[in-house]
Amino acid sequence: MSTSLEQLRAQLDELNENLLRLLNERAQVVRAIGEIKEKQGVPRFDPVREKAMLDELVKQNPGPFSDTEIKHLFKEIFKASLNLQEEDHKQQLLVSRKKQADNTIIDVNGTLIGGNTQVMIAGPCSVESYEQLRTVAAALKAAGIRVMRGGAFKPRTSPYDFQGLGIDGLKMLKEVADEFGLSTISEIVHPAHIELAGDYIDIIQIGARNMQNFELLKEAGNAKVPVLLKRGIAATLEEFVHAAEYIAVSGNTRLMLIERGIRTYEKWTRNTLDISAVPLLKQETHLPVLVDITHSTGRKDILLPCAKAALAAGADGVMVEVHPEPQTALSDAAQQLNIPQFNELWDGILASGLFHGQA
Repeated sequence: MSTSLEQLRAQLDELNENLLRLLNERAQVVRAIGEIKEKQGVPRFDPVREKAMLDELVKQNPGPFSDTEIKHLFKEIFKASLNLQEEDHKQQLLVSRKKQADNTIIDVNGTLIGGNTQVMIAGPCSVESYEQLRTVAAALKAAGIRVMRGGAFKPRTSPYDFQGLGIDGLKMLKEVADEFGLSTISEIVHPAHIELAGDYIDIIQIGARNMQNFELLKEAGNAKVPVLLKRGIAATLEEFVHAAEYIAVSGNTRLMLIERGIRTYEKWTRNTLDISAVPLLKQETHLPVLVDITHSTGRKDILLPCAKAALAAGADGVMVEVHPEPQTALSDAAQQLNIPQFNELWDGILASGLFHGQA
């Protein structure tokens, strides 16, 4: 007695259900393996193991699928399994949007960073003198800007370049900021200085060259003040996010990210501003995302359109370098704006209608 079409269809439906059940059972095993690998700190993808499984499947293949088709089908299953492990990993990250749906908003002495407002951070590349700081601080206060940057520790490419005034520079920055009612941000390069920095600055910056200085990241995680983490010169966004996770998992969730340009073959700008990083980081994390328009371009003539692009892409703020007399600056002389140039930039940003909220 021949099998009817209805019987074959019923048999096919049953096989589909069994396949679905087995695939999901396999997915549960894959998840368990991923959790173990996560704890061990080993890569999720093991090409040697994958090849061995494919070779064994081909060896056991009774047909009618060809060996090539079997490899193709199981490679897709392996790929889906790896994607599942990666999604589970993303959900576990403290900085992940999957872990926290709402935007992190950081209150720095009344200035909100993140959410529905943007922030402007401006100031000299390096702290050089009280006169220099007071001139810039007065200009920022007059413009309604509340956060001033200034480098006290300067990791430089050449050991012969100006390295900053160190702790003395931090003290000068705090004294002037207090005088003008401003909040401060400055880079720290040594783990031993993190705790001390909390006495002098309102936001600790970790620079591009230290993005993967893991001991520094861990110590920043123990800090009681917010941290601004810069993207490394050639860091992928995944590496950037994982660097931020080092800080978050150590206990400090008052954390911000800043895109500062990446190194490419392009010679017309100091670095290449990766505007796509802004919406991607906003999508993948709940952290505030800013853009350093000075270091990403190194060119005064394109700062305004780049600032507009950053804000239009969803950035929570921009950072720019300002110096009373850039030509005499001890670092980054060519790219710093003087006061009139900064005021022109600031007027252009405000006129664009892209900047909302507190300065």
